[in-house]
Amino acid sequence: MKTTHLTLICHARTEAQRVGRFAVDDEPLRDPSSLSVDLPTTARYLMAPELRTRQTAEGLGATVDEGLRDCDLGNWKGIPLKQLDEAALRVWLSDPQATPHGGESIAMLCERVATWMDTALAPGEWAAITHPFVIRAAMLHALGAPFESFHRIDVPPLARVCLSHYGQWRLQLG
Repeated sequence: MKTTHLTLICHARTEAQRVGRFAVDDEPLRDPSSLSVDLPTTARYLMAPELRTRQTAEGLGATVDEGLRDCDLGNWKGIPLKQLDEAALRVWLSDPQATPHGGESIAMLCERVATWMDTALAPGEWAAITHPFVIRAAMLHALGAPFESFHRIDVPPLARVCLSHYGQWRLQLG
């Protein structure tokens, strides 16, 4: 059995992250010219389809992979957190099955990412530019943690998470 190494890289900072609102699908980077991240040189690169990940991955020869797309937040896209209905936000933060926004639940996202991790990658070295929510979901899958832990993880712009798979997923610190 051969090992799969997966480095997940969060896209660079967006204005939505700076001001505390949910991104829209074609959210651009705040300052695309300031990208600097140490990337694996022998990896095959993948990226989520949204503009912010494509801008982060520019020049890497990355292939778009729909499995890395961001969580569908339905009618909350583009809305500042401060403008959301507090009761609906509380439900969403406490219940991974909830979809008060009409989009994809945290549980659905976590299941989608777990399926992608378990079926889409051949053995070898991979690097994927994606979103904080996708990285959180991947970490939960690797650790076998409950979906309720999702909102306890912070993933800043350009953060890297290294995972490996040899019979089971493992989180690699280094």
